Amino acid sequence: MRTLPAISTIAAALLIVTAADAAEIRGQYLEARTCDIYTGPCFANAEMALAGKEAVMAWKVEEGGWNGVSLEGLSAVLIVKAAGTLGDTGVFEQDPGKIESVIVVDEEATDEQEEAIVSFIKESASEFTADVKEVHRSAIEFENDYYNMHGRLKAGRLASLETRKLKKGDCVCTNEEVFYDPLVDNVKQAMPAYALSQSYTGKDLGSRWTLNNTRSAFLATFRK
Repeated sequence: MRTLPAISTIAAALLIVTAADAAEIRGQYLEARTCDIYTGPCFANAEMALAGKEAVMAWKVEEGGWNGVSLEGLSAVLIVKAAGTLGDTGVFEQDPGKIESVIVVDEEATDEQEEAIVSFIKESASEFTADVKEVHRSAIEFENDYYNMHGRLKAGRLASLETRKLKKGDCVCTNEEVFYDPLVDNVKQAMPAYALSQSYTGKDLGSRWTLNNTRSAFLATFRK
């Protein structure tokens, strides 16, 4: 028979676990950059320092919040431009040089939620958010369909991304692998996908880009 102090200890532990669970944030993640991430080493080496200097990262919160603020149902996008190729190959990490970024927050967010979700992005992607040029509010459409690996993102008129499942015909050299890891650490179950299109049409980063038909995307979940 458990004593009263023992029961109190267990209850306290359960409260701690419950509090920890309540503090977590989790949901869907989508990423693409302007170089192939699923590729052969020869192709990747040819693109280094020439491509992959831009990226779009997006989060959709399904449960939880940040800094005590509920963010359920909200999405946010981080758009990045660097001087060099972004990303960690898993073997060595490159120096991308100067990095500038833009954050897009779901127009449904309150001022308090905007502050919280921007804080979450800055902590999750600290390497890419030291120089945030602008925070925009916009309607955001976000979809991850894992069965078909169909990801779809539309952040107003600023950014868009659409993916499909990789197919046999997408292999060129037959040595393809996931050459780059996702750009942020707190993602889970990351799967490579084919980017049918990706674009950034804003003015804050000094350049715009549109890229079609590349093996450059990830669909994943996140939890922090």
